[in-house]
Amino acid sequence: MSQIPKIPAGKIPATVITGFLGAGKTSAIRHLLQNAQGRRIALVINEFGDLGVDGEILKGCGIEDCGDDDVVELANGCICCTVADDFLPTIQALLDRPEPPDHIVIETSGLALPKPLVKAFAWPEVRTRTTVDGVITVIDGPAVADGLFAGDPEAVAAQREADETLDHDTPLEELFEEQLACADMVVINKADLLDDALLAEVEATVARHLRPAVKTLRASHGAIDAAVLLGLDAAAEDDLDSRRSHHDEAGEHDHDDFTSFSVELGETENPDALLERLRPVIAAHGVLRVKGFAAVTGKAMRLVVQGVGERLQHYYDRDWRPEESRATRLVFIGETGLDEAAIRAAFAG
Repeated sequence: MSQIPKIPAGKIPATVITGFLGAGKTSAIRHLLQNAQGRRIALVINEFGDLGVDGEILKGCGIEDCGDDDVVELANGCICCTVADDFLPTIQALLDRPEPPDHIVIETSGLALPKPLVKAFAWPEVRTRTTVDGVITVIDGPAVADGLFAGDPEAVAAQREADETLDHDTPLEELFEEQLACADMVVINKADLLDDALLAEVEATVARHLRPAVKTLRASHGAIDAAVLLGLDAAAEDDLDSRRSHHDEAGEHDHDDFTSFSVELGETENPDALLERLRPVIAAHGVLRVKGFAAVTGKAMRLVVQGVGERLQHYYDRDWRPEESRATRLVFIGETGLDEAAIRAAFAG
């Protein structure tokens, strides 16, 4: 195993891990923690929605040197929109600890733009104490191959002909471009689900949006050597101009294109039964992402449920704690207009 590079003198490095919903950011972080070689890593986890699934998964990972105090959650929002209110105070608190971390890893929500976050590291409050070692963009290879982020050129042309003020890109296409344009390294995840020809197509699609010399790696289950992800020494906060953004001139953006809500159910008979209930709902309503935890009848362990579109997976991560209510709680994320009432009705009774 390669050795993780030494920390730059005087500054604590921070790695930003971004990528769309379900790309595998949490899996990559979990693998990173399992191979941290004794380095003390603090995690800042941001999610879009009111149920902190990713933070809970990492807290329940059982990895040595990864305690609950090392995982800071910023839930029910998007970190790129709350830099001053939420993110900077969190980073300052980590830096002010009696024993500060060796490295800070920040997982953005799947709907976040990374550039505003990188800009925050140039603020006087943190600039002299930490630096952005690198922005890692995790890509869902099968989702790109399926065309999830590809706009319909004919449809966009027709919309613009009717209204010239409309943006060129779809919301999904814009996010895809933003997260790649800011990257110092790109991880094409779930490579095991694609053949060589499709992987080459995905890599070609990704390459069109990258800055010069940005490396692209293939991975499965987020397994990338920690020595590859850490120690890029990019000082990204000093290189903002090369990281183009649709919002450079506007200076702000919102997430009105997307919505989320959580649904609570009782215990489920078995994992397969739950997935069979989920699949037709996802297909009928165009759900982009579903994730959460389920209580399975007769099982002491908590079931993690995650899905991108109709591709669903599940696994048991830990026992339910005595103080926890055994129930199934799932977050649904989709584009604005997602029919919350119909989805809730599908699980009623």
